[in-house]
Amino acid sequence: MRVNKKYSCLPAEEKGIHIINIRAIEDIGYDQHESTLLNSLSKNPDADCKYGLYFRDGKRKVDYILVYHYKKSSAGRTLARRPQQNDASVRSSRQDQPLPGKGVQLEMGDPEPHMDYHEDDKRFRREEYEGNLVEAGLELERDEDTKIHGIGFVKIHAPWNVLCREAEFLKLKMPTKKMYQINQTHGLLKKINSVIQKITEPIQPKVAEHKPQTVKRLSYPFSREKQHLFDLSDKDSFFDSKTRSTIVYEILKRTTCTKAKYSMGITSLLANGVYSAAYPLHDGDYEGENVEPNDRKLLCEEWASYGVFYKYQPIDLVRKYFGEKIGLYFAWLGVYTQMLIPASIVGIIVFLYGCATVDENIPSMEMCDQRNNITMCPLCDKTCSYWKMSSACATARASHLFDNPATVFFSVFMALWAATFMEHWKRKQMRLNYRWDLTGFEEEEDHPRAEYEAKVLEKSLRKEHKHKETDKEKLTWKDRFPAYLTNFVGIIFMVGLTFAIVFGVIIYRISTAAALAISSTPSGRSSVRVTVTATAVIINLVVIIILDEVYGCIARWLTQIEVPKTDKNFEERLIFKAFLLKFVNAYTPIFYVAFFKGRFVGRPGDYVYIFHSFRMEECAPGGCLMELCIQLSIIMLGKQLIQNNLFEIGIPKMKKFIRYLKLKRRRSLDHEEHMKKKQRYEVDYNLEPFAGLTPEYMEMIIQFGFVTLFVASFPLAPLFALLNNIIEIRLDAKKFVTELRRPVAVRAKDIGIWYNILRGIGKLAVIINAFVISFTSDFIPRLVYLYMYSENGTMHGFVNHTLSSFNVSDFQAGTAPNDPLDLGYEVQICRYKDYREPPWSENKYDISKDFWAVLAARLAFVIVFQNLVMFMSEFVDWIIPDIPKDISQQIHKEKVLMVEVFMREEQGKLQMLETWKDKDKRKGENCNNHSPRLSRSRSGSLSSCHSYPLDV
Repeated sequence: MRVNKKYSCLPAEEKGIHIINIRAIEDIGYDQHESTLLNSLSKNPDADCKYGLYFRDGKRKVDYILVYHYKKSSAGRTLARRPQQNDASVRSSRQDQPLPGKGVQLEMGDPEPHMDYHEDDKRFRREEYEGNLVEAGLELERDEDTKIHGIGFVKIHAPWNVLCREAEFLKLKMPTKKMYQINQTHGLLKKINSVIQKITEPIQPKVAEHKPQTVKRLSYPFSREKQHLFDLSDKDSFFDSKTRSTIVYEILKRTTCTKAKYSMGITSLLANGVYSAAYPLHDGDYEGENVEPNDRKLLCEEWASYGVFYKYQPIDLVRKYFGEKIGLYFAWLGVYTQMLIPASIVGIIVFLYGCATVDENIPSMEMCDQRNNITMCPLCDKTCSYWKMSSACATARASHLFDNPATVFFSVFMALWAATFMEHWKRKQMRLNYRWDLTGFEEEEDHPRAEYEAKVLEKSLRKEHKHKETDKEKLTWKDRFPAYLTNFVGIIFMVGLTFAIVFGVIIYRISTAAALAISSTPSGRSSVRVTVTATAVIINLVVIIILDEVYGCIARWLTQIEVPKTDKNFEERLIFKAFLLKFVNAYTPIFYVAFFKGRFVGRPGDYVYIFHSFRMEECAPGGCLMELCIQLSIIMLGKQLIQNNLFEIGIPKMKKFIRYLKLKRRRSLDHEEHMKKKQRYEVDYNLEPFAGLTPEYMEMIIQFGFVTLFVASFPLAPLFALLNNIIEIRLDAKKFVTELRRPVAVRAKDIGIWYNILRGIGKLAVIINAFVISFTSDFIPRLVYLYMYSENGTMHGFVNHTLSSFNVSDFQAGTAPNDPLDLGYEVQICRYKDYREPPWSENKYDISKDFWAVLAARLAFVIVFQNLVMFMSEFVDWIIPDIPKDISQQIHKEKVLMVEVFMREEQGKLQMLETWKDKDKRKGENCNNHSPRLSRSRSGSLSSCHSYPLDV
């Protein structure tokens, strides 16, 4: 009857109901509705068990929930059998929901032949698996009497001995009785810290975990042999709910079900539909009038609310409730958002500098001066006519807002900012590791994934090694070669698809520009460039958002067919593929505008054509930097607004509403059932399952790329990222607290592969910004003109220097404008932006020497800028230590204190042994004093005297 004790809720004798009698009633065919009357006679246990947070006895806490679908028989009755003594029958039995006041019956399946084979198979697997969980020491309780029709719940409780055993296996660091003083600052630093604390007090969250601590408990990996070291005065709270659910999940992962063809853990059972969900419970409700105080409610008030957007995050409470991995994500997001504040301020200053100096910019003033009367060559064949450079005045003035000497400084600043941010995060991470007792934590190899085990079994069966253990088999690169080939071909195809879409948008821009140029209205012709640019960017944005979702699914599928061994390997490979595809998807249009647009145009009379009919695009007279700014800003803001915010709010709400409608359709219309308050596990089942942190990190990493990679063209990018992240933090917090099931707490000491991706983006940003400043902006041509060609040391004449001349008589046949007199006069010479020889020279239209001088200067700038900024970044990396000095001192102090604790323990043991030896010696002397014949029979007396303490 051991299993019955594990499953039972209340002793049967307490209510005076005998289990055998109830079974006899059921054996004679007692109807289920009548048995419900017996239920109603007993006390309603919902209030005692806090509506699902505890077992029905109100004492054992629910640590985990397994959910399954079941089908009731059409006869509406079930047959029960008496519990067997042998374990085999226990594992093949099924436990029904307990009636209040009686023990739990283990019922057989419906004997009628109409039951589905698959349902029987799932039920048998559940029976065996739950029996194995009981053998592992867990206590279970089933509940099928819920408001959700056809859904059963298995409540799992880990008793104290199981928690201690698993905590020792997992090497969980737990606080000991020993407390020590944390080193405090003295003198001037102490006064400064106190002033800072008083100033920042209004923006601190009102939670106990966030208050500065002066003492800390010494932590040590839990050991059952050294339980005296730990404070076990309150065993119920020694292991918090996060730790308890982690321990239960570890047991669920390694417990197997062998009735199937291969060993199955909880992940495989979920994948095969044996269970439909598995999750730990939230601590309680977060809203309502009579809600008891709990961590979830506190997080909702002090963290997951838009009204506290100006406050710091209660990271320690987040870690306590959700675990270290999620806590590190929000800590990293908070550090990143804080670091965006100085970057935003400097970006605003750079933008304001451009606004203040726009009227003093000589090149834009020359372009806007109508007295120059510069006639430009047509922008397209036939339909486009000649145009005045002064018509591009607005574009030239706007370009100066972002294309000025301050942007070079800002690019250098942002490269150093990225290096400082990475170092600051490493130091913050070490502080969190110290506070969260993760300093000595090392991640162990995870359990093999169910798909990997199935593939290994398939391989062993294929080799006909049926008597060989599957654990000895493993997948080699030969087994994975088809998957690797599919991955390579799939990624190349997806990248090619992205390039093809960008090329399609280019064709759209060229054809639309030609079509709008035919417009008879002057306003239509003047707004061609703005209209084409805006519509093309919107098309790019829509395509990027759609392909982001498609690429995410494709990356997951490509990773699944690789069959990685562990969940960690799966996550890292998925992250790499998803990031590669989404990076290419998000930045390819921007790369085109920055580095390719206007580079391969040709010249009047010898243009480069696509499909023999479309001319390649040209940059505006002010350069492509303004268009790059428009492209970057619309894609960044649109992606953040639509994908990151509206999707994160709208899609979970829509899924929740659809799930609510389905459950409402399946729910019984019985008024009493409808009015009954839902259990905690029923409410959590209606929430969205946790899908991992990869989407959250991914959107922030892509945003980090927008902030750093092309920041020379858009200094306001950090400001918009800051505003987005202030909302993003509270949005993610609200989603985790109110919209998602509680995730299983995962221990982690860093953010994993994301740190390497951030470092890679930071290095790439230096190179890209060097090329943007050198090749996309006019910064280098201006310097070259100022120091090599200017007659008076000013920028007067720069615009004319950058324009080449073309004789209209050299147009190819059929490419000259249809209306050559559109400007009111006949044009002989038109100008175009390039460094070429004039038509009156011997080598007309060839590349001029000025072009090579500017190109040499551009390449020299790239080399100097890149090496200088890289050196400065490495210097910042070297000068800032990864581990704060005070944290390294505290870690060393902990080691010393732990050694002292064990030395005292050893000294106590030695003193106890010495005391025992002294007692033995005294007893031996007493024995000698009371033995007068010791001299005659010395050996015999001594042996008899010393035999006593040894026996004791």
